[in-house]
Amino acid sequence: MKKFNFRKVLDGLTASSPGGSSGGSSGGGSGAGGGSMHPGGTAGAAGTPRDEIQETLTSDYFQICKTVRHGFPYLPTALAFDPVQKILAIGTRTGAIRILGRPGVDCYCQHESGAAVLQLQFLINEGALVSASADDALHLWNLRQKRPAILHSLKFNRERITYCHLPFQSKWLYVGTERGNTHIVNIESFILSGYVIMWNKAIELSTKTHPGPVVHLSDSPRDEGKLLIGYENGTIVFWDLRSKRADLRAYYDEAIHSVAWHHEGKQFMCSHSDGSLTLWNLKSPNRPFQTTIPHGKIQRDGKKPESCKPILKVEYKTCKNSEPFVIFSGGLSYDKACRRPSLTIMHGKAITVLEMDHPIVDFLTLCETPYPNEFQEPYAVVVLLEKDLIVVDLTQSNFPIFENPYPIDIHESPVTCTQYFADCPPDLIPVLYSVGAKHKKQGYSNKEWPVSGGAWNLGAQTYPEIIITGHADGSVKFWDASAITLQMLYKLKTSKVFEKQKVGEGKATAEIVEEDPFAVQMMYWCPESRIFCVAGVSAYVVVYRFSKHEVNTEIASLEVRLQSEVEDIITPEPEIIPSFPDASSQLPSSKSLSGSTNTVTCEGTMKDSIPCLSVKTRPVRMPPGYQAELVIQLVWVDGEPPQQITSLAVNSAYGLVAFGNCNGLAVVDFMQKTVLLSMGTLDLYGSSDPYQRQPRSPRKSRQFAADNFCMRGLSNFYPDLTKRIRTSYQSLTELSDSPVSLELERCKSPTSDHVNGHCTSPTSQSCSSGKRLSSADVSKANRRGPGRPPFRKAQSAACMEISLPVTTEENRENSFSRSRSSSVSSIDRDSKESITALYFMESFARKNDSAVSSCLWVGTGLGMVLILSLNLPATDDLRLSEPVMVSPSGKILTLKGAVLTFACLDCMGTLTHPPYEVWRDPHSADDGEKTRRRKLVMHSPSSSQDMGDHQFAVICSEKQAKVFSLPSQTCLYVHNITETSFLLRADVVTLCNSVCLACFCANGHIMTLSLPSLRPLLDVNYLPVTDMRIARTFCFTNEGQALYLSSPTEIQRLTYSQEMCDNLQDMLGDLFTPVETPEAQTRGFLKGLFGGSGQAFDREELFGEATAGKASRSLAQHIPGSGGIEGVRGAAGGVIGDLTRARIALDERGQKLGELDERTASMMASAEAFSKHAHEVMLKYKDKKWYQF
Repeated sequence: MKKFNFRKVLDGLTASSPGGSSGGSSGGGSGAGGGSMHPGGTAGAAGTPRDEIQETLTSDYFQICKTVRHGFPYLPTALAFDPVQKILAIGTRTGAIRILGRPGVDCYCQHESGAAVLQLQFLINEGALVSASADDALHLWNLRQKRPAILHSLKFNRERITYCHLPFQSKWLYVGTERGNTHIVNIESFILSGYVIMWNKAIELSTKTHPGPVVHLSDSPRDEGKLLIGYENGTIVFWDLRSKRADLRAYYDEAIHSVAWHHEGKQFMCSHSDGSLTLWNLKSPNRPFQTTIPHGKIQRDGKKPESCKPILKVEYKTCKNSEPFVIFSGGLSYDKACRRPSLTIMHGKAITVLEMDHPIVDFLTLCETPYPNEFQEPYAVVVLLEKDLIVVDLTQSNFPIFENPYPIDIHESPVTCTQYFADCPPDLIPVLYSVGAKHKKQGYSNKEWPVSGGAWNLGAQTYPEIIITGHADGSVKFWDASAITLQMLYKLKTSKVFEKQKVGEGKATAEIVEEDPFAVQMMYWCPESRIFCVAGVSAYVVVYRFSKHEVNTEIASLEVRLQSEVEDIITPEPEIIPSFPDASSQLPSSKSLSGSTNTVTCEGTMKDSIPCLSVKTRPVRMPPGYQAELVIQLVWVDGEPPQQITSLAVNSAYGLVAFGNCNGLAVVDFMQKTVLLSMGTLDLYGSSDPYQRQPRSPRKSRQFAADNFCMRGLSNFYPDLTKRIRTSYQSLTELSDSPVSLELERCKSPTSDHVNGHCTSPTSQSCSSGKRLSSADVSKANRRGPGRPPFRKAQSAACMEISLPVTTEENRENSFSRSRSSSVSSIDRDSKESITALYFMESFARKNDSAVSSCLWVGTGLGMVLILSLNLPATDDLRLSEPVMVSPSGKILTLKGAVLTFACLDCMGTLTHPPYEVWRDPHSADDGEKTRRRKLVMHSPSSSQDMGDHQFAVICSEKQAKVFSLPSQTCLYVHNITETSFLLRADVVTLCNSVCLACFCANGHIMTLSLPSLRPLLDVNYLPVTDMRIARTFCFTNEGQALYLSSPTEIQRLTYSQEMCDNLQDMLGDLFTPVETPEAQTRGFLKGLFGGSGQAFDREELFGEATAGKASRSLAQHIPGSGGIEGVRGAAGGVIGDLTRARIALDERGQKLGELDERTASMMASAEAFSKHAHEVMLKYKDKKWYQF
């Protein structure tokens, strides 16, 4: 953090120097935080607020660290369960491990190599886990700390790992390899033993072929000195570890996939590639004594049943009071091609097939005992699917599943956007849960969730948190995210306001959007008033109100015509101020069409004034929860589809909703259900337009629009759906490869347009997009005058997967040279300018205002900020009858780059919240005058009622942040955040009773700036934006918290607060809790005498260095891990680190002492019992002679 203090000194020098006016660049380094903060305007204006406001935040308040990851592990590959600790581990293809226990116990750890996890093995009840990864390394994880870390690693150099087996209560791990050899690793030292079972010694000498990789290893339940080795080609070897030779060998002509023992150790079962199960007896290994193809059709002529798909895994579990369970995955008949993946449970003569929604990755049977030589008594099966985790209850005959307490259904439909609210009103969570609980599914097992290990407490953090996720199918989910957990509260289906599209209609209705026409693109939620608003991909906005009562009502709808008409104006007339629609003439109605200026009449059968979707016209039953108040749809204009919405804002106190796209802005009164404003961005400027744009030919515009649809399926802009966006930035910037102009979305500055050597930020560009141009269009696009460089449109880091780092000079220029020239000549002549940010606020609309009034702040893709004044009816009684007037104030503020966010501070530097209406149930049975009257809160409770004589307006664009003093509109502070990249997200947030600006940059930097002086407080290169998912879902919230979608199925939460980083250890769950290992069942005298090997098996003597010698050093390399130090890395080197290490050591010592005490106590009890019995026996036989016994 020292560099930030150094930077503060530099910024202070820059601010005090008379010439410190231009922001610097950080060059080719980080590309973030390189600008300078300096006062603008007059010195007097700058001096006044600086003297008044004492900023309390310093760089010491900030630190970045990940807190917790929620959701289903992405691309799972392996599964393990500790039957004593009752915790579950899942490995993934990306090298991640998720460890799950009781709700709240959820830990994520990652292999540094990123290699896929092949297999996981718990050291049962030892607080440790072994992982085998695809880079042929074994890792030992310490689970006795809240953040697991690697204690040892062993990297195999010459052989590939295929299978591992760790016997219960053993410290020797068997490792099978692709060459067919079996190695033995000491778990404590993680060093290879010299004892090796070579494949050529295991098979018969007469065998001429290699048996293939080792696919199974397990010791006999009857005798630990015997090891069963299964080879891929169907060879099974029963190896005597003591005599170092094969006791028996068995051969089968189908490949083996898995092997399972009967608990008595006399027989075992194999699953094969032809869908067969074979049962073998150790006494007659020549052939299996039973062969079945469970799903094969029995031939009439008595032939062998036809083969089926491979049975990938089988488990053979015995019960004391019933028939054994045989459970397997796969093995279905080939003739049923469309059948879903299945798990088959055979119990006695009953066969149950459980069909799954996704392919089965792995499954485990949970049993009552950890000992392999006892009756197993299975009670559940954990099934890991590609996109789900289910647990089946085996104790009930209908095999119901357990209700899953984890939030693993985040990806039920792909997440398209997120919102995060910390410290929200405390009554919201129980209210949302109460309306969501009514939709709970029935039919689950009535037993407790069996994965119940670990310990978790609430910790010190007490404020409520809510996460909202929008999805591709139009659903919206509200989650309780308090105390770093995640639990679903309520699900809203926004698609229910629209008619279902009939299959027969085909292109007639859905030609604009290829798929997912209801995908949620943007959300706006006011927790205080409970107003919720959704913008969908099909250019619509739905306003919802919250009610606890069910209602049957019609859905009100409006259609808005929004088009930028500049292409059709032959002679520009910038001095003509466009007339605003007369709001008083628009009476409340269910369908109100607002015409925009300069409307062109439609030609022929061209689509015009038609929305993309049809709103339900009949009365709709709306259950308690969020109920649709109004649907607003943009319509086709002259054959052009409506453009996707890029910004959205709602205010419950004003009763207004505003939204914009690349054509213009619309403001709607959702109380009167009328359109107040609908006009192009250029019309908003009136005569104040700072750019003298040259109009384009109408014909050219029409041609371009016809060839490119802006509206398209979600998969085109969301890379983890069916269509992947190109991974190479270079291919996107080459015009000859694909002349694609991708639509620019909110918060993204996406493309660089190189015109005459200048780079311009692209949110100003045309939003047309969708399909590839024809070859004729390519030739047109390539046609250019002599000496004119090709007109390039590259996609943003926000909208694509970038191949980083960019190496060549040309590509560096194309991808990250995003500086905007202030000269008009560098602005592209394309006139479309997106509305990128909207904000309702009580503010000073004009320079000479003496009091605050209702305003709408509008930010555009060219960095323009307009203030619209809202004239609301004076009293609440007139609100539903008198029209609301919207008029521009005429003042324009400018920034570099597309505007991302607004905020307002009062004269004391406290964040001022927009006004809101206190929630009241719109369908409450009590209709008294008091309940019907609206209760408005015009100022936030945290700020003083006296607003003072001035405010601070905080405005952040993708390039810089500015603070203006209002009403003078003087720029007090400027900070050029980045020159070589651009911001994806910026939010003004509260932290430690103060306020700051948090920014996330496309180059991966997370930054915070103080307010109002814009001093850099934090700049950490945290997360490179490698695909659009991160860009679309990253968001900050209060109290130093943030989140993003780290994979299509997982939400990663992080904190940038030093206080939360310090308290994180207390908030995380414990994976390991001291539990006594259950005692083994006592074997009867006769069973001990005849039922197994009497001699004890000492693995240490057999595999230790004294007997087996050392393994070849070139075979595997030992790598020491960070182990327990990982948990205290942040405090390493200081007194805190030493104390933490001492505490960990004391905890472990205390656990061992506690176990020792318990064992000592039990031994004393046993000794007393023995003494008592011995005394009784002595008394009984004391006076008897020897012949009387």
